[in-house]
Amino acid sequence: MSDEATKSVEPPLPAKGAGSDAPSKPPRRTQRRRRRIGIVRLSVLAVVIGIVTGIGAVVFRDLIGFIHNLLFLGQASFVYDANVFTPTSPWGVWVILVPVLGAIVVTFLVEKFAPEARGHGVPEVMDAIYYKGGAIRPVVAVVKSLASAIAIGSGSAVGREGPIIQIGSALGSTLGQLVRVLAAERIILVAAGAGAGIAATFNTPIGGVLFAIELLLPEVSIQSFLPVALATGTATFVGQFFFGQQPAFDVPALAPLHVDGSAVISLCLYALLGAITGLASAGFVLGLHMVEDIFDLIKQRYLRHMLGMLLVGILIYVLHETLGQYYVEGVGYATIQAILGGQLSFFPLLALLFVCKLLATSLSLGSGSSGGIFSPSLFMGATIGAAFAAFLTTLHLPIPISIESFAMVGMGAMVGGATGAVMTAVTMIFEMTRDYNIVMPMILAVALSVGVRRLLSAESIYTLKLFRRGRFLPKALHANIFLERRAHELMDSDIAIAPAETDFEEFLLRPEHQSRRLHIVVTRANRILGVLRINTGLRRGLEHMHVGVTLGDVADHNFTIVRANELGITVIRRLSRKRAMMAVVVRDRRVPRPADILGVITKEHVADSVTDSVQIYPE
Repeated sequence: MSDEATKSVEPPLPAKGAGSDAPSKPPRRTQRRRRRIGIVRLSVLAVVIGIVTGIGAVVFRDLIGFIHNLLFLGQASFVYDANVFTPTSPWGVWVILVPVLGAIVVTFLVEKFAPEARGHGVPEVMDAIYYKGGAIRPVVAVVKSLASAIAIGSGSAVGREGPIIQIGSALGSTLGQLVRVLAAERIILVAAGAGAGIAATFNTPIGGVLFAIELLLPEVSIQSFLPVALATGTATFVGQFFFGQQPAFDVPALAPLHVDGSAVISLCLYALLGAITGLASAGFVLGLHMVEDIFDLIKQRYLRHMLGMLLVGILIYVLHETLGQYYVEGVGYATIQAILGGQLSFFPLLALLFVCKLLATSLSLGSGSSGGIFSPSLFMGATIGAAFAAFLTTLHLPIPISIESFAMVGMGAMVGGATGAVMTAVTMIFEMTRDYNIVMPMILAVALSVGVRRLLSAESIYTLKLFRRGRFLPKALHANIFLERRAHELMDSDIAIAPAETDFEEFLLRPEHQSRRLHIVVTRANRILGVLRINTGLRRGLEHMHVGVTLGDVADHNFTIVRANELGITVIRRLSRKRAMMAVVVRDRRVPRPADILGVITKEHVADSVTDSVQIYPE
């Protein structure tokens, strides 16, 4: 279960000011004029998003390949396999300037057209969902596509999943704005586009769904799950149509984990790897933002990004000249494939590659590049896991040590620790490798990784960026039990029912009504006229009024009536819709009469119910 997602309630009830007739905000009035389009039409829109996002992922990958071949090899070709190492560039030492050239174009696109396209994209999607009603500018999809393709193609050490997530989300938001759906439905379409992007990029439909649920959806129900599932399934089909059905990485068959004494030792080692990866995840999260702060000292954005990418260019050139490959440029899938294929198993080299990728990714994103952190996390996790296993082989332990197995577990642990999407990490690594034997060790390692990371950094790599802006996101998945409680369970039955003609002063002087807060339902001619709340402030405000004021004179007519068996969510919606101060709970009959009154529900009662419902969860 993610530490970054939650199942939330309806939007908070608007505060009631001096008068209940205060004008509502324009966005609220707009929302009231719109009606839900329903799950059927929402699902149709999700399928459209899945198709477009799937095609977008194909075009995006081809664009990366074309730019990469053009800038690194001087060839105008779309043929590009990220799982194969880039051949030696004909530019020689001048290959150092290729990332710098990309930095100039990326900075121009981002600064000129869409500043939100800078960085790894997912925080901007989360911000749009939780703070902007799912509204994302349509231009973001175009700018993010071009900027990220140029960044990755020119050697920036970032991933392609972050851009396609933001691209899919922007498509979902744009379609939601064109059809003019409710904000809640637009958010579902945004999450559907993001999940579709993940699914199409990695050929992981289940992982795409879980990514949307863990990190993006504020509410999980059939209404939200079905469109997301349809979008991810459709996008996966489109991706498989163009790329084939093979997993993202070719992994040799691994031996199953036998349930015996050696298995206990193996699981302990996987757990230790998870803790180590948690430390690395925290270092990645905090280190990336530290580098970003350092680069922010350079006010000239072009100079800032060019300097960062110059350092990346020098790094990849030095690696090529000393080790024979560029290794950390671009998405880095070739290095991951080499590790999983048993071609890289030297402990010092693997440790060095981890440090170099961490540095290259931090320099790229910290200076202003556009790309994701999922692929770099996979790279760093694979190198950590493989290095750990290579070190264990030198100890000659009495158990079999598989470098490939530890590399895969490290991949999942690093992704889960850095992003907080633990279910997504486990599922996606399984889908990307198709090896079920690795699931149990990975669950253990991912759990420990995210636990250690949270001890060192409460925020994930996605949420820390928003946290530093003052944007706070939930960190737990809570079932809103209070929404399922009935009105008669939420109400306060300690109320007074009095005729409108009752003298106000005489009513307050009754012994049972003195010095206490009191909710009153005022009636007239066998019908409910209004409501009144008596507290210390109202008593003081009325103590100098002339005699003769009745309860009917001071009663508030802005109330709503709910049936005893209606759900709490219904009560909240009616209070919000009418801007009412109180809901009167009556027995379940057609025409409510004073004799049917059972109690009242105020916003304070709703708040108390929320408090009670979350008491069962640890802080």
